[in-house]
Amino acid sequence: MNTKTLSARALSIIDQYKDFSIGKAVCSVPYFNNKTTRTRGALRAFTGKGSPRDIYEEVIASLTKEHVAIDALTSESLKKYLTDKNIGIDCSGLAYYILNAESEKRSSGSLDKHIRFINCHGLIGKIKSALRPVEHCDVATLADNKNSKLITLKDVLPGDMITMVSKSNARNHILVINGVDMQNSDPTKIFYTHTIAYPEDGVYGTGSKQGTIDLLSKSDMSYDSDIEKKTEILRYAWSETNLFSKMKDYTVEIRRLNWF
Repeated sequence: MNTKTLSARALSIIDQYKDFSIGKAVCSVPYFNNKTTRTRGALRAFTGKGSPRDIYEEVIASLTKEHVAIDALTSESLKKYLTDKNIGIDCSGLAYYILNAESEKRSSGSLDKHIRFINCHGLIGKIKSALRPVEHCDVATLADNKNSKLITLKDVLPGDMITMVSKSNARNHILVINGVDMQNSDPTKIFYTHTIAYPEDGVYGTGSKQGTIDLLSKSDMSYDSDIEKKTEILRYAWSETNLFSKMKDYTVEIRRLNWF
């Protein structure tokens, strides 16, 4: 048994969101839902699209302006501060920065050099995507054939994505595969990261989460007959039952960036 993982650079991005620290306080960066806050045109840290550095700099600036002593922060008060200030990261923003780090480590350059921004049209769209690429790289963009291709479960590798595109009006979602346990040449367990807000998280419990998919264990959940073979991943046991229970409402695919 051996485990394949993302590069150390990409794993570091995951850790910076998961264990965001100011002074002695450490917490996960909260989940940001732009549909709820309806923030447009603001700084990235306040739109769910900030890098760990963006978020750190904005928090330090805000604390300084409000004369809050950094040494007085606890992990709990830091999480509350971030949440109350609407500072967070959404799922596609998190995916963007992880995959960008991985792309750069693979000597493929940054994501904005490759991504086809499917929702940006004409000269104005090109300017917008060039100036603010992460803001225009949503789940649908990453899941589009212009940017990624379908991957079968037996070929899954770190750096692949699990995209969940809604069949109705629900919010799309994305997970990044950061590790795969292998036995001989076959995957046996998938490790993934994402950011989400579950009802039981309450106001201050949201943020990045790590999960697994056990490819040796079948799920007891039954599915409609129209589930396609390309979503065979749904037949296995997911550690996050809340996420797993919503899968029937989405088109779920394993995808790989075209230049990976």
